[in-house]
Amino acid sequence: MEKQNLDWSNLGFEYRPIDKRFISNYKDGAWDEGTLSDDPEVRINECSGILQYCQEVFEGMKAYSRKDGSVVIFRPEMNAERMANSAEYIAMPPYPVEKFVEACDAVVKANLSWVPPYGSGASLYLRPYMFASGPVIGVKPSDEYQFRIIAMPVGPYFKGGAKPLSLVVSDFDRAAPHGTGHIKAGLNYAMSLHAYVDAHQRGFDENVFLDSATRTYIEETGGANFLFVTKDGEVVTPESHTILPSITRRSLMIVARDILGLKVSERPVKVDELKDFAEAGLCGTAAVISPVGKITYKGEEIFLPSGMKEMGPITKKLYDTLTGIQSGDIEAPEGWIHVVHPGK
Repeated sequence: MEKQNLDWSNLGFEYRPIDKRFISNYKDGAWDEGTLSDDPEVRINECSGILQYCQEVFEGMKAYSRKDGSVVIFRPEMNAERMANSAEYIAMPPYPVEKFVEACDAVVKANLSWVPPYGSGASLYLRPYMFASGPVIGVKPSDEYQFRIIAMPVGPYFKGGAKPLSLVVSDFDRAAPHGTGHIKAGLNYAMSLHAYVDAHQRGFDENVFLDSATRTYIEETGGANFLFVTKDGEVVTPESHTILPSITRRSLMIVARDILGLKVSERPVKVDELKDFAEAGLCGTAAVISPVGKITYKGEEIFLPSGMKEMGPITKKLYDTLTGIQSGDIEAPEGWIHVVHPGK
């Protein structure tokens, strides 16, 4: 299929409406079969549950063109399972995992001309989301829901390479100990926006959120998990029940242990340990790893030895290996690559 006439190498990471999106509705206790639509507008009741009580969950993943002409999605089953878990936690009917993956396939196949070519540095970003569409005024779950998948071609999150970020330990809390910090719901991101704006106004790129119970352990930022590298090369990620289980972070830990042969551990990480690490990074679908160069805590600037100019060496190996797996330049662990279009 002939590609769209876009400057693929200079795309930003931003919304761009394309040909088709998937829509399925839940009513009378069941999901319908769903359909592809060319209408980008959402029409819902003025008293719908999403507008009144913020019942909404979402996911993010990417489809890639590979050297052999195939188009693939990275680990979509994990996104489907995480969305189902998120939905159940806020009293929404989970969208079936198998149907979720089938719907992703349908959206990518219907928009093949929008999938950026191999080597462009761009990809097709998929955003599945589900929200309460039925009217509700008393405080209770809705009876009706809508599941959608939209897609858009996006460029790399960082233009000109990933420059190390400057973070600040936030005075705000992101998630309560028995709250919703472990699910991917819009309400969690809304809670982080005031802290995000505050950090930007003070000249920082992002926040470091601590556990709200003791404010001594590092959790995550408003939209990404942490990875740290010790001075002897061990890869460490924080352990907490209020951290979102990032698919990128979990994949990177497997890459570190099984492909690069590094020692890895998932454990509580005290904020006082920051000065002891050699490298740090933020993990997420958009950028894979965003390197961290400096973290400010109680007015003290803590510079990572990897510096403010480029990724640290181990962070770079992790980034290159995972992106190589996604693009097809490195053999993927079994089950990580879901083929949508076989190519040649």
